[in-house]
Amino acid sequence: MISITSVIICGIAALAGGCIDAVAGGGGLLTLPALLICGVPPHVALGTNKVSACFGTAVALFNYSRNHLVSWHMAASGIMFSLVGSWVGTLLALHLNSDILGKIIVMLLPIGVAATLLPGRKNATAHIPEKGLKYWLLLPSICFVLGVYDGFFGPATGSFLILALHWILGLGLIQASATAKTFNLGSNVSGAASFILHGTIIWPLALVMAACFMTGNWIGSKIAIRVGAKAVRVFLFFSLLLLMVSLVWRYFIAG
Repeated sequence: MISITSVIICGIAALAGGCIDAVAGGGGLLTLPALLICGVPPHVALGTNKVSACFGTAVALFNYSRNHLVSWHMAASGIMFSLVGSWVGTLLALHLNSDILGKIIVMLLPIGVAATLLPGRKNATAHIPEKGLKYWLLLPSICFVLGVYDGFFGPATGSFLILALHWILGLGLIQASATAKTFNLGSNVSGAASFILHGTIIWPLALVMAACFMTGNWIGSKIAIRVGAKAVRVFLFFSLLLLMVSLVWRYFIAG
């Protein structure tokens, strides 16, 4: 039985995590620890978090789409590669030790953090051309690789998607954040369906967190739309920094 205190803690984490997630990804770095601290078993915490995150991501995507910031052609071209990659990553997770990947990511994260401090790309645009190397090779490759990462390991996939869409494909930061939500939502729905089928959801808690996630995503997406690339850069910095701290604690201190 989940206590009222636990519901409040998880609700606050979902509100803050949703706000971060809408702008830069990585909201699960707050919500999953909150669920675990409240005594929710790990597999149930993953399921409850995934279901509630679906609702929040949908709200952020709606806000971005309404303001014409989502590149739907990119989303349509990459979503299948993202889903296939996630499936491959899930299979790999059954056979490989994720601790090794976690330690490698800790070593690489300072590069990602530093990238958020650099000035944005001068040639960044609202959309990339629907032809050429970027569209037919780089976009599917990014979606597949980060899909594998999401299925195998997962933390801050949205943040890495934003950085990849911006620095590799040359998409503007705000457009990169908006378009990344399409891939995030697809991955979340796929994962949530699996958890629902296996019955690993605490529905009362999931619904409370969903409401908080939706509120947080609404606020976060509004901030990103109003402030623009500067907001995405600041939120990305703190999201990746939070990931680095959590992984260092998990693999080098607590472990």
